[in-house]
Amino acid sequence: MIFIVVKFTVRPDRTAEWLSLVQDFTEATRAEEGNNFFEWSRSVDNPDQFVLVEAFRDAEAGTAHVDSEHFKAAMAWMPDVVARKPDIVNVEVAQDGWGQMGEITPRQ
Repeated sequence: MIFIVVKFTVRPDRTAEWLSLVQDFTEATRAEEGNNFFEWSRSVDNPDQFVLVEAFRDAEAGTAHVDSEHFKAAMAWMPDVVARKPDIVNVEVAQDGWGQMGEITPRQ
């Protein structure tokens, strides 16, 4: 699985609309055959920063995502909205999705 985390720091005057702006991109990506998950969160430390956690079945699915029209469309408008170049972690991991954390089990 290709596992990717991207931190997007958005211009303060555009922060309120970020999740609306990425909605079509998010829905199209989630519909891709090789997408495992595509999830947005907002930083608790920086209100202008959004964190995208995404995963694709394999390198082929990741390449299909980057070659997609919705990816290209998002890359065309995002430079006008971000405050800085996004930070990214992109690794291949030997699992197919989320696993369970072994250290915590809900008490009965």
